[in-house]
Amino acid sequence: MTERMFMQALGMGIAEEMRIDPKVFLMGEDVRASVYGAAAGLHDEFGDDRILNTPLSENGFFGAAVGAAAVGMRPVVETLTSFMWVGMDQLVSQAAKMRYMFGGQATLPVVYRAVMYYGGGSAAHHSDRSYPVFMNIGGLKVVTPGTAADAKGLMKTAIRDNDPVIMFEDGTLLPTRGEVPDDPDFTVPFGVANILREGTDVTVVAIAGSVPHAVAAADEMAAEGVSVEVLDPRTLVPLDKDAILNSVGKTGRLVVADPAAKVCSAASEIMSIVGEEAFWDLQAPMQKAASKQVHIPFSPSLEKLVYPTKYSIVESIKKTMG
Repeated sequence: MTERMFMQALGMGIAEEMRIDPKVFLMGEDVRASVYGAAAGLHDEFGDDRILNTPLSENGFFGAAVGAAAVGMRPVVETLTSFMWVGMDQLVSQAAKMRYMFGGQATLPVVYRAVMYYGGGSAAHHSDRSYPVFMNIGGLKVVTPGTAADAKGLMKTAIRDNDPVIMFEDGTLLPTRGEVPDDPDFTVPFGVANILREGTDVTVVAIAGSVPHAVAAADEMAAEGVSVEVLDPRTLVPLDKDAILNSVGKTGRLVVADPAAKVCSAASEIMSIVGEEAFWDLQAPMQKAASKQVHIPFSPSLEKLVYPTKYSIVESIKKTMG
């Protein structure tokens, strides 16, 4: 185990898989220079043939990745979540559907790395947190790591998977640090939640960048005598429904912390599942600590009011505790 930044852990996962499998390659805008950080050192090790700079044309290189995956390669595509709208036809009409439409004759082992750079004054065009949209698209796996170890382990699992995976990398977590296994065989399975803190009074399901805020909120509530269980689903498709239902069955209360906008969010889906399948376990109304349903303002003083924080999660916990 070595303490590493979340960003470094992502790069470790990619590098290890590239060393193991020569079919794995990385493509994206300026990846040779590693403008966004996680690809640092990869071009020096793997060269031009496996680290490919692309034009500013997401629909083009998203589609090129689909074609490469269909003929046996394992592309990893770096992009920003805000640029994914340009490549939606390739993501939704091709990557998500091709294996089904071809009757299983083709597999699509492609990973789209969608970096979410919100919270840093990037304004409306560059601050999307779009993972709930892709939860609605059959055929795509949706991954939201919340810790450095999970960043590495889930990246390796995504690259080895034979279906298209979108890895949403939360920009607010990139500089955070955590213990990361050095073992090149370390992976984190999809569909298995991580209970970061055991508790008995209320369950907080925290997604992506909300994870450290939820842990901080749990620490604050512990000082007030409230025992908070913090659960990170790690993957939204597939979702570890059983872990969430079991936790709510134990605590009787649910708060979901979600950096995406609150309408039609991952939080909404999780609360819907609990409402349908664990209603009689609930002792109080569920609460949602999600982003406000607005475009992201450029003003830093306004932007910080949009997202869930430790304080809004604490407020939600207190509401459901009555």
